[in-house]
Amino acid sequence: MEYDVKDIKLSEKGNLRIEWAENFMPVLFQIKDRFFKEKPLKGIKVGACLHVTTETANLIRTLKAGGADVMLCASNPLTTQDDVSACLVKDYKISVFAIKGESDKTYYSHISKMLDNKPQVILDDGADTISQLHLYRKQQLSSIFGGIEETTTGVIRLRSMEKEGILSFPIIAANDAETKYLFDNRYGTGQSSIDGILRATNRMIAGSIFVVCGYGWCGKGVAMRAKGMGAQVIVTEVDPISALEATMEGFQVMPISEAAKIGDIFITATGDIRVIGEKHIKLMKDKTILCNTGHFNVEIDVKALEKLSKSKRKVRDFVDEYILPDGRRIYLLAEGRLINSSAAEGHPASIMDMSFSNQALSVEYLIKNKEKLENKVYKVPMKIDNYIAELKLKSMNIKIDKLTKEQQKYLTSWETGT
Repeated sequence: MEYDVKDIKLSEKGNLRIEWAENFMPVLFQIKDRFFKEKPLKGIKVGACLHVTTETANLIRTLKAGGADVMLCASNPLTTQDDVSACLVKDYKISVFAIKGESDKTYYSHISKMLDNKPQVILDDGADTISQLHLYRKQQLSSIFGGIEETTTGVIRLRSMEKEGILSFPIIAANDAETKYLFDNRYGTGQSSIDGILRATNRMIAGSIFVVCGYGWCGKGVAMRAKGMGAQVIVTEVDPISALEATMEGFQVMPISEAAKIGDIFITATGDIRVIGEKHIKLMKDKTILCNTGHFNVEIDVKALEKLSKSKRKVRDFVDEYILPDGRRIYLLAEGRLINSSAAEGHPASIMDMSFSNQALSVEYLIKNKEKLENKVYKVPMKIDNYIAELKLKSMNIKIDKLTKEQQKYLTSWETGT
């Protein structure tokens, strides 16, 4: 079995952490139990390019329990948990190619190694694997049933491919499931991003001027948590509706050029490039902290920061200090990569329980319906979404009402008025 991990001896620690995460993933556990009995993925090769975390490990175990031949690589050079990689290889006999801090060259070589196994289903997070297939491995495209995309950035890329007519197999956008983006993106990103900032800096949030760039679901979660910890939250936006919503939620809204002059902590959550650029960095105060929670490390213009600085040094784990010519210090966290998965452990297991249940059931759905699906980006079927929500509520001992026949009839009729 081929693999490339940092240290196989870390497996014991990884096993305990994977077990701990599973304790808080009851929905996925039920799916894994059914998969083990029914083997709906028997004989299917699955290639997964995901953040290698304890929660991901439980998804991979679920797919293997369903009969799949699974191979895993990292979807980000800084988010791998090395003990988890070691455990998956040693204890679960799953090929893993992921090392925390790997170079970009190694990162893409690991994706290539996973694709050498000729997967029939792709699980992607950011669409790097699907992009590589379409650019450099076109001969493999015809053998792929379809893919599942986990994050907003990847869905944007894949919808662009669909629009251009070059997408060669169907995609299910797990990110767009309501049991994903309403919870994972908002509550997961909100808590884990703050967690990453705190672990990296040990900085007091209360009383700070905290700037959130982007008020999508991830930005909403971060702004909510920062406000709850006592920060003065400023939101920057380009979308008038999102800006209006942030205003109605009580946040200050202003252009990034104005926020740059007064902010203490900045976090980007837009999925776009150079949201914080050279002209903004020039305006920032001494000891400003910059970080990102978008998928790729393009939202903060790190090259511009390096060009503006006269020196750079690492002052803490995941904290690089850049000194500008006039002596101002700018602190960049996690090299501008995902702060929540680089400096912390990513989303809590109870949140990823729903996200990865969507992934597992979407793989099953894709295999069952591969002949019917076109080369488009599809939402997760509402039936799956509702099923996951029902299981999650049940696991939390929460009961809800059911419509009576009279109520059902009223909601589907047009005759009855005032």
